[in-house]
Amino acid sequence: MRILSVSQVYHPFGEMGGPAFKVKAIAEHMVRCGHNVTVLATTFDAHRASGSQRVVGVEVCYLKPDIRYRTTTWNSGVQKFCDSRLREFGVVHIYGLYDLMGPAVARACRRQGIPYIVEPLGMTRAIDRSFFLKAMWHKWIGRDYMHAAASVVATSEQEYDELRAEGFPEGKLFLRYNGLDTAEFRSLPPRDAFRLRHNIAGDEPLVLFLSRLIERKGADLLIAAFADACPTRGRLVIAGPEGVPGYVAGLQDVAARCGVAERVLFTGPLFGEEKKEALVAADVFALPSRYENFANVAAESMACGTPVIVTRNCGISTHVEGKAGLVIPREIPALADALKKLLRNPELRDAFRAGCAEVAARLSWECVLDPMEQLYAALSDGRGGSRAS
Repeated sequence: MRILSVSQVYHPFGEMGGPAFKVKAIAEHMVRCGHNVTVLATTFDAHRASGSQRVVGVEVCYLKPDIRYRTTTWNSGVQKFCDSRLREFGVVHIYGLYDLMGPAVARACRRQGIPYIVEPLGMTRAIDRSFFLKAMWHKWIGRDYMHAAASVVATSEQEYDELRAEGFPEGKLFLRYNGLDTAEFRSLPPRDAFRLRHNIAGDEPLVLFLSRLIERKGADLLIAAFADACPTRGRLVIAGPEGVPGYVAGLQDVAARCGVAERVLFTGPLFGEEKKEALVAADVFALPSRYENFANVAAESMACGTPVIVTRNCGISTHVEGKAGLVIPREIPALADALKKLLRNPELRDAFRAGCAEVAARLSWECVLDPMEQLYAALSDGRGGSRAS
């Protein structure tokens, strides 16, 4: 089976957001299953021209953008690619909204009769910024783009319900969780590696926040809750790329006002082994987000055996609650109470650590992508009425 994946961001541009990692993991899994996979993506390297290369068995066609705003680009090479190569593929999987690459490929798919799948990546609800522009995108571009898709992928029950509320029939929706490359977590770094590097004592309580630093993620709430739960001892690590210029300075001001500036460590973004070191070193991972369609990093925390605290607004909460951590309302008192409960109760932490392994195993890509492969096959051979979820 020949599969085309379309994503604004892809390896090696991980700093542009989580989809770069997810699309890569899915593409490589499908290659291991014996399929031919091509990814159409944007290069965000000003010195890299458009062109193709093979990355872990996946053909990646990078297009140099003519116009760029944040991660949204206009790529004149899309039409040339569709005219010359689109007919090679049995099914097309398009990731994300609010860009121009995906809708251009979708239009070409409709003209050529090729089934395509849209995975909104939790973007159906406009929740961060540019609300007017996003409303115009839905009005002029998004309706045909999404409603003409053969299937629309939701990555959590929360997103599934939101898409139903937007008018998508159940027969068009496909529920597939985000997954984990469990092989990546079979060998974990020593617990003291991160602590030694940052001069954190082995017995000092350590709380970790790891995500893009924007208001929606709630790092400011976590700082205030940490000051309440750990008034004299403990460290809070805030890791992740700054999503809005000046936002880190604002968080540092919050830490100073709460009297914990000396115990809050801002590391910047962490990837690969450094990220695993931080996850293993932490006693608790916390993500008090206002909205997450899934929350991949919470799954990675569980794969490292670290209990998590997430809000009810995180799609992964159904996997966490009562098994690998605590699910709370998005309020500072509730977050502080959850931190106290986990940091002061080693027996509870140990019970959740045991549950982490079970949840992580269920979220392995091998488990979550089998139905996805079946959907690809059904659409590719023209039997698009079948939906596995």
